[in-house]
Amino acid sequence: MSKFIVVTGGVVSSLGKGITAASLGRLLINRGLKVAVQKLDPYINVDPGTMSPYQHGEVFVTDDGTETDLDIGHYERFLNISCDKNCNYTSGKIYSKIIQKERAGEYLGRTIQVVPHVTNEIKESIKSVAKPDIDVVIVEIGGTVGDIEGLAFLEAVRELRMELGASNLLFLHVALLPYLEAAKEVKTKPAQNSVKELTRLGIQPDILVCRTNKGIVVDDEMKEKLAMFCNLRGKEWVIHNTDASCLYEVPLLLQKEGLDTIVCKQLKLKTKRANMINWKKMVSHIEKKKREINVAVVGKYTAVADAYISVTEALKHAGLANDVDVRVTLVSTDDVKEKGAMQMLAGYSGIVVPGGFGTRGIEGKIEAAKYARENNIPYLGLCLGMQIAVIEFARNVLKMEGATSSEFDPETKFNVIDIMEEQKNITNKGGTMRLGLYPCELKEGTKAYEAYQTKHIEERHRHRYEFNNKFKADFERAGMIASGINTKQDLVEIVEIPANKFYVASQFHPEFKSRPYLSHPLFKAFISACKD
Repeated sequence: MSKFIVVTGGVVSSLGKGITAASLGRLLINRGLKVAVQKLDPYINVDPGTMSPYQHGEVFVTDDGTETDLDIGHYERFLNISCDKNCNYTSGKIYSKIIQKERAGEYLGRTIQVVPHVTNEIKESIKSVAKPDIDVVIVEIGGTVGDIEGLAFLEAVRELRMELGASNLLFLHVALLPYLEAAKEVKTKPAQNSVKELTRLGIQPDILVCRTNKGIVVDDEMKEKLAMFCNLRGKEWVIHNTDASCLYEVPLLLQKEGLDTIVCKQLKLKTKRANMINWKKMVSHIEKKKREINVAVVGKYTAVADAYISVTEALKHAGLANDVDVRVTLVSTDDVKEKGAMQMLAGYSGIVVPGGFGTRGIEGKIEAAKYARENNIPYLGLCLGMQIAVIEFARNVLKMEGATSSEFDPETKFNVIDIMEEQKNITNKGGTMRLGLYPCELKEGTKAYEAYQTKHIEERHRHRYEFNNKFKADFERAGMIASGINTKQDLVEIVEIPANKFYVASQFHPEFKSRPYLSHPLFKAFISACKD
């Protein structure tokens, strides 16, 4: 039977519940346990697929094509697992299921209520992650305790604790301990009030994880005070979680605080101590002073760093693999368009154009792709970044005036990027793209093949528009080749310019499969080219 750890957060949002949960998962895996994860998001959207990155950061995509919260990306990177459709549930997804059942008459005429129908559906969703071979399921509830949208989720896990017992379901609460500069002291009252709000809802946290800024000391006296006023068993159940110099250091800090030990104690899991030797070596390598490589990520959501979190992490992983320190700068497409590529991009060792939707920022991205191509600067295009490379090449090399994507101009004469036939009549924007894992065959002798060192690959997608094969021969004669093809559907997956040092662009999102200890081949090859 799987055990459950439910992670909640209080005081403020963005405390790092996801990183805390992922770090705990890594410690449990290194104790020899098999761990699964789930994120419950209280918002009404069915999934984050139609949400603006300004609202919720990037949309992470799993192998099976589920559009999920970005925390799922943290889980995959920390735990080296592949999540699926059961890893992320929202209020919208829960209510959609209930409404479908009600319309089909499955409730036999009963009045549908939050309790028990919504809470029962949430409990079933949580249990869907538990498998016979899974030892521990870590469930993170998004938002902050007290949010009206999250009440049904909290009630559901309260009921689940009653059903399973304290040795099978543990509550871990993450709260802020703010430091007041004027008073020169750390205040515990916000954390106490957060726990009080949780207990008012019938949930008594077993463990309190206290988030602080770096350099703040949470001593035994403060831990004892928090344990007393938050009804915890003792100071060892109060865990100090300070800001770390790098994300991947957090599991080591939490191990030092004894988090995984007390978790195993309550859940009655008999395991050896987590062996973190290799993880420590990785963190030491990350923190070691190395040569710096500056890379520009040219996008339109640069005001929100989380909009490109998987891309920036994949670049850092590639830096680790190449023994360099990759410094990533998010460069606004508007700035590139207004001030010029030379002014905004001169001095960078490499240029990345990531994914995106809509017409805003397109011309700035095209300028970035042109600048990289003409100046032989390593270029990596991701999804829309591939389409941008194709459009730029069509306009400036093939001299196809006004060449673009039919997404941006349905009437263009040169629709070098076009929508797939089966996508043309789809009006529902949610979950209807080419999503998830698709196969690709690489051409030997290309930079893509050199990077992967294999002919057959599978990568994750999230898009509607594709390279228009009508123009394929024109491109290849002029020097941009299709080095990766989905042979089943005859779709171009990778384009590159062999004459350039590194000018490679993929229709898929390789960043989703990158790991800190196993850099993605395309990112690794890109940073290798940037080193020169």
